[in-house]
Amino acid sequence: MDDLYRENIIDHYRHPRNKGHLEDPDIHYHDVNPFCGDEITIELKLDGDRIAKAVFDGKGCAISQAAASMLTEELEGMTLEEVKHLDKQFILDMLGIPIGPVRLKCALLSLKVLKAGVYGLDEWPE
Repeated sequence: MDDLYRENIIDHYRHPRNKGHLEDPDIHYHDVNPFCGDEITIELKLDGDRIAKAVFDGKGCAISQAAASMLTEELEGMTLEEVKHLDKQFILDMLGIPIGPVRLKCALLSLKVLKAGVYGLDEWPE
């Protein structure tokens, strides 16, 4: 089963979904993992309090980029309140493979960026 999840991660890394930029996004946030240099920018277009479109841009390892790609696929139609309740386990379940402590920050970077943008924070508390 892990092989299927690994293949999915590689697919999202090689063929990312929703990668790019939005014209005039309602929410835009960028952050960098200082330990490895991975970068993620997430942009959201809203329809009221619901996400109409989510895109990302960035560079980095397969885990960080695949997680961002997978996350943006899940976001369309969610409310901002629902986004605020997304947690580490949501990302880990989405990735579907065990993530060691060294790669955990890579896996969670897109969630960190998303929540910081939704909360309008300059820095998201750990």
